[in-house]
Amino acid sequence: GLAGSVATLLHDAVMNPAEVVKQRMQMFNSPHASVLACVRTVLRTEGLGAFYRSYSTQLTMNVPFQAIHFVSYEFLQERVNPRREYNPRSHVTLLNTQESTALSSANIRGHLSGMANAFGAVYRLGGLPGFFKGVQARVIYQMPSTAIAWSVYEFFKYFLTEHELDKRA
Repeated sequence: GLAGSVATLLHDAVMNPAEVVKQRMQMFNSPHASVLACVRTVLRTEGLGAFYRSYSTQLTMNVPFQAIHFVSYEFLQERVNPRREYNPRSHVTLLNTQESTALSSANIRGHLSGMANAFGAVYRLGGLPGFFKGVQARVIYQMPSTAIAWSVYEFFKYFLTEHELDKRA
């Protein structure tokens, strides 16, 4: 969880300015002709702080999500890869599991090697529905993260809006 939080702090520190530039360039009738022109204009007219104005909001949403994400990942790695061997393919389920019974039932010998091979095997084993077998697990996995992120976001949006209204009154 701590690793996910620190990674998010660093990631968002780099990506927040990039997001500011991206959004300003995507605006309807954006006055910015290029990325560099946008950066220069924002720095000149608003200062360096403009690139980090939404940093705390981003962290409020992303830190809980990534903390849960990393904890879940490590928990599942203990179950799926207990020897902690380096295996980049472990992120693709069928390539990782190499379920011999399933593979032999589709007359596939040896091991799957690559995405095209895995896609073919999934289709032979389950047709089009086979590509959606993990949807329920993915939804269950994403629901708590999304609920926490949006709940915190909405709470702070409400809190800051109410606070701003109180200051005006």
